[in-house]
Amino acid sequence: MTVHPADHRPVRIGVQLAPQHASYATIRDAVRRAEDAGVDAIFNWDHFFPLTEPFDAEHYEAWTMLASIAELTEKVELGPLVNCNSYRNADLQADMARTVDHISAGADGVGRLIFGTGSGWAEQDYREYGYEFGTVGSRLNDLAADLPRVRARWAKLNPAPTRHIPILIGGQGEQKTLRMVAQHADIWHTFTPLDKLPHKIDVLHEWCRTEGRNPADIELSTGFTIRGFGPMREDGGVSKLHDHGFRFFIPALDGPDFDFAQLTPLLRWRDEVNAG
Repeated sequence: MTVHPADHRPVRIGVQLAPQHASYATIRDAVRRAEDAGVDAIFNWDHFFPLTEPFDAEHYEAWTMLASIAELTEKVELGPLVNCNSYRNADLQADMARTVDHISAGADGVGRLIFGTGSGWAEQDYREYGYEFGTVGSRLNDLAADLPRVRARWAKLNPAPTRHIPILIGGQGEQKTLRMVAQHADIWHTFTPLDKLPHKIDVLHEWCRTEGRNPADIELSTGFTIRGFGPMREDGGVSKLHDHGFRFFIPALDGPDFDFAQLTPLLRWRDEVNAG
């Protein structure tokens, strides 16, 4: 079993604020509350319809919302979890990301965007908005072809991005996704069950060897439901994930309540671990 080399990284806590089931005024308030609570990053998702019931409730578009989050916040990183590669031309994606990077820059001139991306999966989004759904394989092939275009466009834009924009790739496929992580990602985000993680990490490290990449350069990230897999559970919860090298934890909160009380033990655990 391979343990991912991550001892040099501090624990970070993000939150995914689902852009559904609430007015934008409520979401705006949740963004401000999240930064005030002390999270390290705020994410949304890139879909066009709610992912959970009620499916006909309010919903908002990801990148427009990210520009708003960039203006509403001062310290947190932000990004889509994850951008759907299918919905926009690769060069346009790069330009949108670069623009939000600049919008989010503070007095130091450094932006805060994390470019989370993936190949897409929600068939209703494709059907309702007129995109070709294709297959899992074709969508992954498109992502593999488009990631170099995104990076190349960043190198051409004027003004350039304010920093090396971190790329987060979500997924766990062993033949294509984890290879792309080894090639391009600064962060690998997964929902892989705990008992299957050692094997997935082994596969990622094999791809890193193939691609000439140091796996220590890739931050491991995961999302989970706080109530279902929190740090205070007897099974160790996030402590076991930490033992495997995970340092970025991004639970999801849904509207209309966006109950931040659930984050308190997780943020306390982060501070205790980072204090050493």
